[in-house]
Amino acid sequence: FAAASASMATGVMPSFGQAAEPYVPGSAPGFPRGYGTDPLLATVYKPGDVWPLTLDESQKRTVTALCDVILPADEFGPAASTVAVPEFIDEWISAPYPNQMADRPEVLEGLEWLEKESQTRFGRDFAELDEASQHAICDDICDPEKAAPGLKKAAFFFRKFRNLAAGGYYSTEAGWKAIGFVGNIAMGRFEGPPPEVLALLGVEQTVA
Repeated sequence: FAAASASMATGVMPSFGQAAEPYVPGSAPGFPRGYGTDPLLATVYKPGDVWPLTLDESQKRTVTALCDVILPADEFGPAASTVAVPEFIDEWISAPYPNQMADRPEVLEGLEWLEKESQTRFGRDFAELDEASQHAICDDICDPEKAAPGLKKAAFFFRKFRNLAAGGYYSTEAGWKAIGFVGNIAMGRFEGPPPEVLALLGVEQTVA
């Protein structure tokens, strides 16, 4: 699942090997309690097959628009919405892992605030705003340290959402390409770390 695939990027690692936690109340009838221990689920099921997803259509539009404000299409790669980052966020906040369950209310409350703020300032849904208007709202909440006192909570939401969006984006092939990741390539020979990297780290290369 995306909730696991982006764990490195977000700093959260679901504990597949631990005992199952109780599932979130309100699951579909007959849905199994707990989340199991099999990491191979990621190769068998798609989002929504194992636990119900959270976002309604209106929230999905808001999430999609905000993802593309944070990670728009540019010379480095495609927009976040084209590589399923909104779907990743929906799955993330729906997953019955403790960390994701803790993120769920913060994200949902933040989306609600964003829509109210958009209506208050511009009389339109956030997804319907032009780029300048979307940026005007986001610029006010993009840094919790600089946000006005009344916008602190919204700024912490934005930071959380930005981290989740980045975690989803940079766990895709498009995201790897955007940052120049070249791992998982077979090498006939390894010459050791580049001298400039060793110098930066203050490490001397030793020859066995």
